Amino acid sequence: MLNLHEFSDRQALVKELAGKVASLLALSVEKKGRASLAVSGGTTPVALFEHLSGMDIPWKDVVIFPVDERWVEPDDADSNERLVRTHLLKDRAADAKFFGMKNSAATAGQGEEACEELLKKVPLPFDVLILGMGGDGHTASLFPGAEKLAAATDMNSGRKCMALAPVTAPHERMSLTLPVIISASNIFLHIVGEEKKKVLEKALEDGPAEEMPIRFVLRNTKRPVEVYWAP
Repeated sequence: MLNLHEFSDRQALVKELAGKVASLLALSVEKKGRASLAVSGGTTPVALFEHLSGMDIPWKDVVIFPVDERWVEPDDADSNERLVRTHLLKDRAADAKFFGMKNSAATAGQGEEACEELLKKVPLPFDVLILGMGGDGHTASLFPGAEKLAAATDMNSGRKCMALAPVTAPHERMSLTLPVIISASNIFLHIVGEEKKKVLEKALEDGPAEEMPIRFVLRNTKRPVEVYWAP
């Protein structure tokens, strides 16, 4: 279930998506006194983060949390926390409250309990959750072939986060579980390039969700995923 928003270029996409996210966060703060935003890593959201960081949003009442994280130190080049701190948590957005998933546990598996505890500080469900998607159809750190994919996508697990080890990508990961992802009030899928559009089209076809885990989100969400795409 999705609504597709297509743009002529990435700059137009970023401007529109940032405006939408900003208005939703401001509305949530107005209604509830606070707002929560879940963000993804990778190269795609960098321009969005840069744009959002300077926007007039009541950031001091916004809590930001990663959708997933590689189990590396927060100053590692592969860290999503580093990406968020570098490109989003600056300018006006420096006032936001950020919680990183990575903790002192040696492995992501050993860090699950502390991550679950940390999520108690985050206003759930997320008001806004922004996903990305890989060429293999993974989203968050829900990778095809990952040993604990079934557990992480179990709607009745009672779990908010889970450690996963992708077979096709480096680093053990921590990821929000499917129930937490699809409970978000507003879910955005931010993708760019012709290849990603082809992946999305394939994901909309029949087939096992395990083969392309983005299908778990698209098939289980109670409201349409807002897909923002530019070439």
